Amino acid sequence: MTNSKTKKLTTLGMLCAMAYTVTVIFTSAIPPIVTFPPLYFDPKDVVILLGGFLFGPLSALAISAIVSFFEMLSVSTTGWWGLLMNIVSSCSFVIPASFIYQKRKTLTAAILGLSVGIITVVTVMTLWNYIVVPYYTGFPREAVAAMLLPVFVPFNLFKAGLNSVIALVMFKPIVTALHKSDLIEPAIIGKRSTKAKWIFIIVMTYIAAVLLSYFIF
Repeated sequence: MTNSKTKKLTTLGMLCAMAYTVTVIFTSAIPPIVTFPPLYFDPKDVVILLGGFLFGPLSALAISAIVSFFEMLSVSTTGWWGLLMNIVSSCSFVIPASFIYQKRKTLTAAILGLSVGIITVVTVMTLWNYIVVPYYTGFPREAVAAMLLPVFVPFNLFKAGLNSVIALVMFKPIVTALHKSDLIEPAIIGKRSTKAKWIFIIVMTYIAAVLLSYFIF
């Protein structure tokens, strides 16, 4: 039992380090997709999602909180408001997805969970941006409301959709590496409905590409 808990804590610590590292790399090297308020794409939610798929929603919440806290102390310029928004954003995407996947660890459940996570994060962050952004930017609420549909909704759809694609592609190799390191038991994401996986990946990639071109052009 003790050895199992030690392995779990070690794995969670590694996932926290991975999520923080990709956040620092992406926010430092890649300019924001939206300049005001600054909205960055980073794939840390992929790592948090991996933790949720392996260990459940509470582990995903813990990783999100830890990574967001260290992000606030280092690369973020939005302080406690940014910390709160990061946790809400990651958790509203990852927790529904990992909760559904934990009920039945199949590819179908993973795709369903990711789809629900995308809908949830877009809905939640639309509301939260409307409520919170005026407090830490000083931007008038009316102006924020005018940005919801043309800016915040497409950005969150782009971010969650692309992270879903990356998660489905990277889940098996990352889990295989962790298993070979004797840190986790083999994880099952299901061998059925492989066609559905690639349909989901193609559709989400297309949507992400369209939305990215919307911001660029």
